[in-house]
Amino acid sequence: MRSKKNIRPYIILIAFLLLGWSHAIAQTLNKPIPADNPNIAGNSPWTAVCASSDFNEYFVKFTWNTPLVNSNNSFILELSDANGSFTTPTQLASDNTKNTTFNFDFRFELPNTARGDGYKLRVVSTSPAKTSPASDAFSMYYIDFKSSLLISPNGNGNIPSGGTIELCDGNSATLAVHNVTNPQTYRYNWYRSGTPLAEKSHTITITQAGIYMVEVDYGSLCSGSANTLSNDIEITTGASLGIALNTPSKTALCSGETETLEANIMGQGLSYTWFKNGTAVTGPTVDAHTYAVDASIPGFEGEYAVEIDGDGTCLERSSGVTITNAGDFTVTRNNDPNIVLLPSQTKTLSVTTSASSPVYQWYKDGVILAGQISNTLNVNQPGGYFARVSQSGGACAATAIDSEITTVVIPASFEITIAYTAEYEDCKNNSIVLGVATINALDTQGVKTDVTSELIGNFTYQWKKDGIGVNGATASSISLTDISENGIYELDAVVETYSPTSNTLSVLLLVNETLAITASSLVSCNDAEFITISTTTDLSSTTFDWIKDGVDLNSLTETLNVSETGKYQLVVYRNGCPLPSNEITISPLDDSLITLDSPNTVVFPTGGSKTVTASGGTAYQWVDINNVLLSDSASVTFTEEGSYLLIANIENCEITKQITVVLQDIFKVPNVITVNGDGINDQWIIPNTYSRNKDINVLIYNAKGEVILNVFDYQNNWPESTIAFKKQNMVFYYKIKTSKEVLKQGTITIIR
Repeated sequence: MRSKKNIRPYIILIAFLLLGWSHAIAQTLNKPIPADNPNIAGNSPWTAVCASSDFNEYFVKFTWNTPLVNSNNSFILELSDANGSFTTPTQLASDNTKNTTFNFDFRFELPNTARGDGYKLRVVSTSPAKTSPASDAFSMYYIDFKSSLLISPNGNGNIPSGGTIELCDGNSATLAVHNVTNPQTYRYNWYRSGTPLAEKSHTITITQAGIYMVEVDYGSLCSGSANTLSNDIEITTGASLGIALNTPSKTALCSGETETLEANIMGQGLSYTWFKNGTAVTGPTVDAHTYAVDASIPGFEGEYAVEIDGDGTCLERSSGVTITNAGDFTVTRNNDPNIVLLPSQTKTLSVTTSASSPVYQWYKDGVILAGQISNTLNVNQPGGYFARVSQSGGACAATAIDSEITTVVIPASFEITIAYTAEYEDCKNNSIVLGVATINALDTQGVKTDVTSELIGNFTYQWKKDGIGVNGATASSISLTDISENGIYELDAVVETYSPTSNTLSVLLLVNETLAITASSLVSCNDAEFITISTTTDLSSTTFDWIKDGVDLNSLTETLNVSETGKYQLVVYRNGCPLPSNEITISPLDDSLITLDSPNTVVFPTGGSKTVTASGGTAYQWVDINNVLLSDSASVTFTEEGSYLLIANIENCEITKQITVVLQDIFKVPNVITVNGDGINDQWIIPNTYSRNKDINVLIYNAKGEVILNVFDYQNNWPESTIAFKKQNMVFYYKIKTSKEVLKQGTITIIR
């Protein structure tokens, strides 16, 4: 291996690539495919991902084709959502060390929120920006719950005695999971007497007899490994007792009233469960045949029903009774919750209501304001104000609803706070906007009231940098876009007799400049030859550092000559801020990058020819044994036997490969060999059409059908001298095949 000294046209192409012209030739990113786990012996590629806290390590194989990506590239493995959509992909892994490796594995862990059968994977490159095709769809589940489920009526935790519920004809029962936190976040498989049901929720409403069980749905391939199958509950049917609710005295209640609902069956030792809008509001309680609806409790309105159960009694729920709010109306405050009164100011508070015949009464600090009985109130004093609204007639004339309280303050002073209006970090941002974040009114005790929305437009402003007013900066915000504007900022504000000054903020912007470095080569041929890394930026009057693998090289030269592999970067300091360049990765030379589409031994028939194509390089020369150039392209056509040499370049580095060209043997595959040690026909020699080819598989079986030889790239070396044949005329069977078809098959007789 040696460096090329002569400059060939392909060097110009490489230079363009290094200068960012790599988009002229497109890389091909192939879709990722499942790979085996190298940390598990005897493992094979996965077909589904069933991850958990006990095991969560998976691999996919990714391949891509030349040309090389840029040195600052990263390959990113992304996961779709459960439907295969990449609208908001999840990043699983990232690798910036494989920019000259065309076949490698990504290791990833499945997020603990993944549950579904349609997940896909893809790989994205960042420089140039390209996206691979999506993988096939796979089942992927993170199994975070893997205990037996428990089910009970309405999920109340009371599993019925004997696991049996007798359900009245025409009624229904609800079973629900009760031992899972946030059960609604999972999908479930329900079964009736072993038959899968369509319901996927953590609850199921039952009307048919049968034995019911449930498990967490982790997909067809992962569910079995979780062992979540629940207890079973048997539903039987029986005759109804005719449970119903007695007609209540009233169904429309005013605030503060109560109404007792009563079941029509009582005194039989039954268990009663009361429901509101289909949800249990009590547990099953013996002889609890009444339930009090309290209209003083917000949200009391709804449909109420009762369910009975007991020994010898089928589970039965009554029809519902709807209880409404007779005094239901709203009161809305129309002004801000916090109002500031400046000296000599008066402001108006107001409310609106949906009451049909409203009566208004205003209060200050909980004390009635005599004569203030309209929906508006003018205020010029501090305090807490609200309006009490009541109906002047109807069933709930006594019902009253208070508006929200409005706090009115006359400030002793103001406090103004400024902040960065976007995410900001010194020496990271090229620009930033500073603005008013909050304005607080302070009373004499220092109690703060946020009045930002009300007064931000009432103040006049003056921004200051390093204590000096900024010309023209008189708005509530200021935009900074240049390093000349770096400094300490504060804001003076004025409204009437108040003149608060804000807190201070430091601004240290990074220069809006792109720093780029290039290398004379991205591949290190050997330690004796240097690669030059340089920049077009003038470094003569600035401070800078050359960095390798994150470590300062303490070099003061404006260009850097290197022979070691690694990741290089230049950092220039502008106005106290570091300005980093792009990163360049120098990789070691890898002979395996040069590949041939044919074995190193090339076979072709007499009178014919064979074309061989190389890939992975940037220039090629094919020469014969006399060093005569046959081709300087990626391909060459052979017409004569002999030894040939491929000289391939990867940038400035040279790799050689020896190639042997032979004419195709025309003899047949032998079916008899004589292993008597005379050196003649002692081994099974097959035509070179089939031998010494890494793509052809040779198998030999004994009389029992057992495989005794299974190799690719067969070297015409069976049987080995150490093999002893105990019988005369032993018969073996052979098969010569590729991955797609059988080329030859037959018998081999051994004569000793």
